[in-house]
Amino acid sequence: MAQTQIKQEYAHPEVLVDTQWIEDHLKDEKVRIAEVDYDPTSNYELGHIPEAVLIKWKGDINNPITRDILSKEAFEELLQRIGVNNNDTTLALYGDFNNWFAAFAFWVFKYYGFDDVRLVNGGRKKWLQEDRPLTKDIQNYAKGNYKVIKEPDRNIRVYLDYVRNTLGSKVLVDVRSPKEFTGEITAPPEYPTEHAQRGGHIPEATNIPWAQAVNDAECTFKSVDELKKLYEAKGITPDKEIITYCRIGERSSHTWFALKYLLGYPNVKNYDGSWTEWGNLIANPIEK
Repeated sequence: MAQTQIKQEYAHPEVLVDTQWIEDHLKDEKVRIAEVDYDPTSNYELGHIPEAVLIKWKGDINNPITRDILSKEAFEELLQRIGVNNNDTTLALYGDFNNWFAAFAFWVFKYYGFDDVRLVNGGRKKWLQEDRPLTKDIQNYAKGNYKVIKEPDRNIRVYLDYVRNTLGSKVLVDVRSPKEFTGEITAPPEYPTEHAQRGGHIPEATNIPWAQAVNDAECTFKSVDELKKLYEAKGITPDKEIITYCRIGERSSHTWFALKYLLGYPNVKNYDGSWTEWGNLIANPIEK
């Protein structure tokens, strides 16, 4: 499949497609478009990109019993359900909340070794702004044959013990809002009822809110020069091991994507336990 022409200065421009690319490939049998939503009732169900299937962030990407991402078997079942085959399907993800949950799904798909997954630059917000076609039709595809053929990429994910045992030797990027970082508020405005027990941040973390990486009006990613200036000014450079976190891992996936795929940083990991885990543990060290 031809490479998209979007932002060729990015380290991996192939993982980012624009809304015109999506419209041009709506009838492409080898492309699956998926909307990843936190709340489908206020997004997908009101109208979505034609041919797009729904991936529910809570029910499809996460295991609510273990508070973990979906298992390898569930991942295979999900991709088969939306008509994905091994080696011949390009998957393009977009979503609500400025692509937070689509970026999280992208990270999960990369964790399980799915190679040809793309993120739609600007997501649902930009598609609506441009008044592109919408439908309420529910798209169904013939069951795919997708099977995981690689071991999970454990280089892009870290757990609590790793973060705690390496404090001071790794660069932590807290991508939440400044008020969450200082502990002034214990939940983001988008989820006002989902409080942590304590406010603050992981010791020695640097606060670079996820939104600083995008253009305000349409939530598309900034240029590579702007991104380099943003992160390098805070000491976030490609020679370091970088760990991103937020509250539940979705906003930090967005920043992980920008650092790893747009800037090409070689060693970026997402801590999806994030502040929900860290801030709620008894006697765990925090700063305000």
